Amino acid sequence: MSKKRKKKGLKKSPNTSKIKELKSDLRETFAFNLGQSFTYRQLIKKLNLRDKASKESLKDLLFSLERNDQISRTSDGRFTSTMEAETFEGVVDHVNPRFAYIVVPGQEQDIYVKSNDLKFAIDGDTVKVQVTTPASHGFKPEGRVTEIVKRAREEFVGRIEISPKFSFVVPDNRNVHFDIFVYPEKIGGAKVNDKVVVKIDNWHDAKNRSPLGHVTAVLGQAGENEAEIHSIMAEFGLPFKFPEHVEQAAAAIPTEITEKDLEKRRDFRSVTTFTVDPEDAKDFDDALSIEHLDNGDFEIGVHIADVSHYVKEKSILEAEALQRATSVYLVDRTIPMLPEKLSNGLCSLRPNEEKLTFAAVFKVDKEGKVKGKWFGRSIILSDRRFTYEEAQERIETGEGDHAEDLQILNDLAKKFRGKRFKQGAVNFETTEVKFKLDEKGKPLEVVPKIRKDAHKMIEEWMLLANREVATHIFKWGKQATKETPNTFVYRTHDDPDPEKLDNFSKFAARFGHKMKLDGNVSGSLNKLMEDIEGKPEQNVLESLAIRAMAKAKYTTQPLGHFGLAFDHYTHFTSPIRRYPDVMVHRLLWHYLEGGKSPEVDEYEKKCIHSSEREKNAADAERASIKYKQVEFMQSMLGQDFDGIVSGVTEWGIYVEIIETKCEGMIRMADMDDDFYEFDEKNFRVIGRRNKRIITLGDKLTVKVVKTDIDRRTIDLFLVDEKEA
Repeated sequence: MSKKRKKKGLKKSPNTSKIKELKSDLRETFAFNLGQSFTYRQLIKKLNLRDKASKESLKDLLFSLERNDQISRTSDGRFTSTMEAETFEGVVDHVNPRFAYIVVPGQEQDIYVKSNDLKFAIDGDTVKVQVTTPASHGFKPEGRVTEIVKRAREEFVGRIEISPKFSFVVPDNRNVHFDIFVYPEKIGGAKVNDKVVVKIDNWHDAKNRSPLGHVTAVLGQAGENEAEIHSIMAEFGLPFKFPEHVEQAAAAIPTEITEKDLEKRRDFRSVTTFTVDPEDAKDFDDALSIEHLDNGDFEIGVHIADVSHYVKEKSILEAEALQRATSVYLVDRTIPMLPEKLSNGLCSLRPNEEKLTFAAVFKVDKEGKVKGKWFGRSIILSDRRFTYEEAQERIETGEGDHAEDLQILNDLAKKFRGKRFKQGAVNFETTEVKFKLDEKGKPLEVVPKIRKDAHKMIEEWMLLANREVATHIFKWGKQATKETPNTFVYRTHDDPDPEKLDNFSKFAARFGHKMKLDGNVSGSLNKLMEDIEGKPEQNVLESLAIRAMAKAKYTTQPLGHFGLAFDHYTHFTSPIRRYPDVMVHRLLWHYLEGGKSPEVDEYEKKCIHSSEREKNAADAERASIKYKQVEFMQSMLGQDFDGIVSGVTEWGIYVEIIETKCEGMIRMADMDDDFYEFDEKNFRVIGRRNKRIITLGDKLTVKVVKTDIDRRTIDLFLVDEKEA
């Protein structure tokens, strides 16, 4: 063969990558057209093959697939797939504009779907997805959406851009990767750069491939505090106010306590009682009473607002409380579960006012041993309202009113705490932040919340009450039925996932912290938490440790709580702000009165709903904090900060700024010293040429280059070590 013919032949031979691409396209063609058959010529046309070498490769691939029984030939010589398409139902996690994952319950791996194959599904939608390429060699299965089962939302919050012929809304939600078109007659009086709520009229317009919608509410100018907070409320479906009929129902509740109200209640009005709460608290739903007994022991009462006395089953107030399920605490306001007459009035345990309560009362000796307990309805008269700071001062100095009682309660709480940790409780002391705001809501300072003995003291007494109520009902029910426990609402926390825990321990090792995974896992975790306290990596490792843990939830299943090391646990202590606590009060009283166990299904549904609303509230609270962090960092543009890598993805590196506790991102596209590749398994990026490795927990110097209030993002730039 001449050199000329060799060159010609080489030119026609497709390289390995082209054959691999052709094979993938061929498999996808059959997968996307299950049940259909194609001639060889139809496949050439469908795959857009032009050169002879590619057509010859197609023949080889067809014969190979036929030999492996992945396709077969019909009697007339056509090719058809032998695969049966696996179809699953899952939820869309639209991580970036190019692709999404479909999270399928019960499946170990998520299904990768290109954005063009989503069938216009968006983040959070429930869809049916057909697997087109099975998982192999470490790659996730790929698929396409065949049906949208349920839309996650019909309304979106965003900033409107207005043109003479059309307008469009840019959604605030970072996981929504499209704009919503709005015709001029449907902008609802919005002005340029307003924050608005837009409702979808048509999910897919053939001309522009974007949804069409109309403005339902104008929230104000983007960047203004009220507009931004209202945007967060609308984004997470939080109510702006109570419906009129709910306010009327609350207003109609009598305020006087009658003799009938005192029936079957234990009277604690003459016993020393006080509340301890944050300085800015408006509702006080728990109080402690203390009585010194002749034998040297103490009788301590944990008194909780008796919300169930006022909020009756199947009432208007009940329906509203169930729907909200929780109060939501944004940076500058509270969205309460109950109307103000209840939350800040009738049910708030204000000093020098008689209040109806539900109590868990314990006889405790000086060593912290619980020698007796009583549960039931009570009436109290609080002597004093302490802030945490005031209580802390008395604990530390021993001076001031009720100082002795506070010191006794604190000493006993420390004993309870010590016992918990010996039994395997995990000590997570995550650092939270709060903001000092001016009169217009602008953040002046980011301040870490500091937990002292006064906070921990109240926490331990609440934990004791919650545990003992749950244990009491569980044991009582088992004795009564001898088969299954009574229906009850528990707060449960599963054991951590071993794989996640193993990954966490490896990351901790990079900072020189060792963690044993065999034997006492919680003890090893606690030792690690002690070791990292006050160190730069504390926040990152605490955050990762929490991610390795299972999520706590409400359920009627009498399971344990790993984090607290309790066999049984519930939420009894905050019915003003948590609906599950209201259910707990009702069920406890029902059993105290000799009632039989109710059907479990209704309560399980309410537990699931409450868990979902709790997560939604937590997401909204985080969004409001993030908004204020971004707003605060607007004044820091161009400044350099030390930070710690808190997350690594294929599109960027997340860095927590040590000084302000604010998190921003270095975009991979902006790292111009090299091309960095994402190592998903090890949560790191590696420079292709310089081999530089940046991984979780690394210390970096970064510059603040951009802030985006709409998306609540902070853009950072990696400062070269020579420049820093």
